[in-house]
Order: sequence, then structure tokens, then C-alpha cells
Amino acid sequence: MSGPRLTTGKPDAGQPVGGVGEAAVEAAVRPGRGEDLGLLDREILRMAWPVIASLLLVNAMELLDIAMVGRLGRDSVAAVGYAAQFMHVVVTSLQAISIAAVALMARAIGAGDLSRARAAYAATLCFALGLSGLSAVGVSLAPRLPLEVLGAEANVIDVCVPYFQLVIGSGILVALNSSFESAQRAQKNTRVPLLAVSVMVLVKVGLNCLLVFGMAGFPRLELVGAGIATVAAHSAAFLVYLTLGRLAGRAEHALRPSFRDLRQQSKISLDMLRVALPALGERLVMNLALLSYFSILSHGYGGADIAAYAIGVRLLAFSWIPGLGFSVAAATLVGQALGAGQPERARLAGWRSVRLALGIMALLGVACAFFRSALASGFTADQAIIEDLTPFLLTLAIAQPFMGVHFTLSGALRGAGDTVTPFLAASVGNWCLRVPLAWWFASSGAGLVWVWAALVGDHVVRCVWSAIAFRGGRWAKNLGELRVSAPQPSAGLR
Repeated sequence: MSGPRLTTGKPDAGQPVGGVGEAAVEAAVRPGRGEDLGLLDREILRMAWPVIASLLLVNAMELLDIAMVGRLGRDSVAAVGYAAQFMHVVVTSLQAISIAAVALMARAIGAGDLSRARAAYAATLCFALGLSGLSAVGVSLAPRLPLEVLGAEANVIDVCVPYFQLVIGSGILVALNSSFESAQRAQKNTRVPLLAVSVMVLVKVGLNCLLVFGMAGFPRLELVGAGIATVAAHSAAFLVYLTLGRLAGRAEHALRPSFRDLRQQSKISLDMLRVALPALGERLVMNLALLSYFSILSHGYGGADIAAYAIGVRLLAFSWIPGLGFSVAAATLVGQALGAGQPERARLAGWRSVRLALGIMALLGVACAFFRSALASGFTADQAIIEDLTPFLLTLAIAQPFMGVHFTLSGALRGAGDTVTPFLAASVGNWCLRVPLAWWFASSGAGLVWVWAALVGDHVVRCVWSAIAFRGGRWAKNLGELRVSAPQPSAGLR
């Protein structure tokens, strides 16, 4: 269904903006501005903190998982590493689908077009299940082949195959859960995903203890036990979403796709691909850049430097979590505001999200800078690694504010359906700055701190690029081409 396109700038008096008059837009951002800003800030924080908590739980679970598997020996750890490489490809693709899903569903919900929102939901399920299903079938038919292509040793492959099949098979559950999570986020609900993640973490860690090590009378299944625990954990999260979805289905304006929506999802599939493909490209660009960056380190520096990088990457994963939380909030609020025909409201939501993210991540940066020696000593007793890790933590501290800005603005742009801008920013930041600078510093014999510094340059470029793009406002004008109906008097979900 096709509706009016959104416009930017101040329209002529009395003219509609995506179906809503100028008076509605002005009322949203001008009268009672101080009070409105306070309400908006609270709404952003209400959406962001469950996402931050969810990501902290998932990262903690992954650390505990590898720590438990590490007690089984080197082959088991290597097997987990190989399986993780393939699962990462599946998860990355699902994340791209999720970005498109939130953009399309939030836009439709803001316009009060629940039929289109349900069609987007149905399309998300079809794309996600199709991708994960193909991966599961491929691995079940030839589980050894991808491991051999990566050069895994025969003994590692023998240990990995049953675990690999279980983990890739769980991708179908991951696809379902990712789709459910996207629908919840598009409705401004981030607490249900937090509940699902909490249950998943409890089941995973608990069953790891019972099945990996054979505690409390359970059989000792070692790596196979870890794979079973993974399947069970995602199954538990699925049951949480399914149960809460059935309860929500009794509401008048429930966002639950029906068979009719599944038949109509083809109408929105092209829009979903148009938004998802650049998001997938962004992740591919970043993954290749990280591999290249690691290769530069491994060829130019010693074992202590690589160990420092391995620890630093874990810290980096935790450091950008607040930015991701505000990114999710900005994506939903911008998408819904554009759907409601309120581009100025969308712009305001983006900048307020940046303001909050910048404040929190700047504080984290200061803490990281002042306590970098203590943090480094807490991860290792090796003095050579500490000497390399300390300057990395300083560069990480400097990068924090820039990361907060570009993570949040990238989320706002994606919520508007603009996934091309974050893709271009990541391409330029990584391949025109971070990787070339790291290579130049390493080949010229510069100290490792200069290779770390290339990371800061990447985030500065992406920060500036995202800020210029969001300030320019083309995301509100051009992306009105994503078809939504004019806002209805009864918007249902807001």
C-alpha cells in the first residue's frame, strides 16, 4: 500500500506532514518544551537500560561458557572457536534482518498501520527462518566440510562435529527469537527481551554445569553437553516469547502475524531487502577489517601483544554496550515518529539519545583512563602483557565519546530505514583509516600504541560522518519512500 511521502523542513501553514498537520508537529516539540524533553529523556532511558542489561548478560554468559569449556582442554576450546566462526555469520545476517524489521515495523506502528506492521513481522520470520534453516540443513549434510576448509585438524574436527551440528541447529531458534525481539523493540518494549535473555542465561549456565562436567548425577557429556545446553537455552527464551506473545494476543491491538499476513508479506519483502542488505554489508566490512587488523598485529608484533589484543577485544565488547542500548532506543523512536508524520520529533529523539549516550560513555572513558593500570592487572599477571594492554585501555578511553555518538546516530539512521550511511561510514573508517594506518605503523616499526591509536581514528571518522548525515536530514525526506499509510486516528500501538 502506498501513502504520502514524508518531508523535511517547515511546511506551509496547515499543510500535512505525512498525514499529520503542522500543528501536531509543533505541539510535539514546542509548547512545554522543557517538560517534553524530560519525558522524552525518560522514555529513552526506559528503553535503553534493558538493552544494556541484556547485552551485559549475554557477554557474561559467553565468558562463563568459554571458561567452562576451557577446562576440557585445548581441542574443545579450538572446536568452540571454529563453530563460533560459522555461527557468527548466521547471527550477523540475522542482525541485518532485525535492523530492517525494526525500521519497517516501527514506521508502520507510528502510522497506525498495523496490517503493514504485521506483514513486516511475517516477512521477518520468513527471511530469518529461511536463512537459519538453510544453514542448519547444510551443516547436517556435510558437517566436516566447512571445518576442513578452515584448516581444522582431524582431532579437532572429531570433537567439533556433534557440537557444531547442535549449535548451528539452534540457529532456527535464534532466528525465531530475533524476530520476536525485533517486534517487541518496534513497540518500544525492551523489557520482554531482557526477561527472555535472563532465562536463556540461567538455563545455559545451569545446564553447562550439569552436562559439561556431569554434576548432580547427570552424565558427563563435555562439549556435546555444552551444545545441548545452547539448544535448551534458546528453547527457553523461545518459550518466554511464545507465552508472552499469547498473552499479548488478547489485547485489542496485538502485533501477531496471521496466515493472511504471511501471504501478504511478499508486498514488503523488497523494502526489507533494501534496508537489510546495506546493514549486512556493514557487518561484512567490519568483520573483514577486524580480521585484517588482527593479521597486521600477528605479523608485526609478538605473543604478548596478541594476548593484550585478545583481552582488549573482550573489554571493547563491554565498552560499547551503552552505545548499543541507546542505539536501539533511537531506532524505535525515530521510526515511530516518522511513521506518525513527525520528522522534527524524530530528529529530536535522535539528538536527545546522543546526548544521553555521550554523557554515560564519556564517564566510562574517564574511568577507563584513570583505572587502566588496575584493569590491566586484573586480567593478567604477565608484566609484558600489562605494558601492552595499558595503552590500549587509554586509546579505548579516548574513543568512548566518539563511539557513543556514532553508535547512537547509526541506530537513529537505521530506524529511519537509512542503512547505507552507517555502511559507508564503517567502510571509510575501517578501510580508509584504521586498517591502512595500522599497517603503516606496523611496517614502519612504530610502537604498538600507534596501532591502537588507529582505532580512535576509525571511530572519529564514523562519528563525524554520522553526525553530518543526521544533521542533513535526508533520512527523513528520501526514506519516506518506504511505503506506509497515512497515520490513522487510532494508532493502536505507540
